[in-house]
Amino acid sequence: MLIPDYVEGTFQMSTPSRADAVRNRQLALDAATALLAEPDAALTVEAIAKKAGLGAGTVVRAFGGKEALLDAAVAGLLRPVVARARDLAADDRPDRALRTFLGELMTFQAAHHAAGDNLRGLAAPETTALRGELVAAVETMLTGAQRAGRVRADIPLGTLTAVIGEAAYAVARSGAADHIDAFLTVLLDGLKPST
Repeated sequence: MLIPDYVEGTFQMSTPSRADAVRNRQLALDAATALLAEPDAALTVEAIAKKAGLGAGTVVRAFGGKEALLDAAVAGLLRPVVARARDLAADDRPDRALRTFLGELMTFQAAHHAAGDNLRGLAAPETTALRGELVAAVETMLTGAQRAGRVRADIPLGTLTAVIGEAAYAVARSGAADHIDAFLTVLLDGLKPST
């Protein structure tokens, strides 16, 4: 859309200001992020646009499409989780760090399990990269706990992370967030080396 601008004594036609584009992008991102926290929300461009108070075309222009918008929204949610995992991976008590992180991760997943559901089948390069960093941090915690004799070493690391990831996902989707501590106790007891 062209609008008249007054520039150095003359009127010129220009596109809407960059500030409007930045604002619209943030509104769309905030709306998508909010919808990700609603378990049964439809994450269509139209629903995001309505929540943002924008037109569907504006949302598409701001991100180039739904995939890029959802990738940005989920990545925004994951960044602090990944940072926390990295911080805990540096803890000198890896078993304690692992328990703390898994509890926080399950709580996060319980609040945002729609994120994974809505990304299935979509190209999400930023989210995929962050998930890789998350797995690496958990593997660091597991390796440290194995070295400290707190987690069994007879199960391959990839299997451990898969078991933990799937179990955490199942607990998060169950809606039983008040059982996270009990679940962690059972899971981590099962990961202790046999004596």
